[in-house]
Amino acid sequence: MGASQRLDYELELGAIVGTGNALGEPVPIERAEEHLFGVVLLNDWSARDLQAWEYQPLGPFLAKNFATTISPWVVTMEALAPFRRPFAHPPGDPAPLPYLDSPFNREAGAIDITLEVWLQSAAMRAKGLPPQRLMQSNFIDAYWTLAQMLAHHTVNGCNLQPGDLLGTGTQSGPRPEQGGSLLELSQGGRQPITLASGESRTFLADGDTVILRAHCDAAGARRIGFGACAGTVAG
Repeated sequence: MGASQRLDYELELGAIVGTGNALGEPVPIERAEEHLFGVVLLNDWSARDLQAWEYQPLGPFLAKNFATTISPWVVTMEALAPFRRPFAHPPGDPAPLPYLDSPFNREAGAIDITLEVWLQSAAMRAKGLPPQRLMQSNFIDAYWTLAQMLAHHTVNGCNLQPGDLLGTGTQSGPRPEQGGSLLELSQGGRQPITLASGESRTFLADGDTVILRAHCDAAGARRIGFGACAGTVAG
């Protein structure tokens, strides 16, 4: 087995636990947000060829355990308050089970966070070309809220600790061009993406720098950013 030939990124958010819970004591969704400190950008680097090999019966393991990159500071839940929005599953989908539902979660569980992925190849850097944006999505389209994630994670009594990090999973949008990974944007490697340098990508190459960016912007509120979550593939 050699180096991965289908290296990928995954655009995610990471929720930072502020207050833990005792072993055996689930956190009800009505109190889940009291246990959240804030949010970071998270790149869950993924080796898709290894993932396909080990997925049955193990699920992702070696394909996911080699690297994770997060943004440089934590955006607190208080800072995100002006960008809260109503939350609901798409029409026709089953309603969340009672332990994942609350009036506040329906009224303001979603958060309006614009998410972006940028890529700069080694050739682009050599030519003085800036990073190129590959996609843009919004956390408001997430299928589960941060409160639901924490409530579900503790429903079996799992004891979270201050500083624990919960990944949201890939934050793709509803349209094909809003895929949160190259696996999605290139349709499994079948549709290459053309870069400004003339290169093409289906998966990452040595020297590629992946940059995740995010911001919140709303009328009457100060725009806030998350700091760049950047990493370069070493050859």
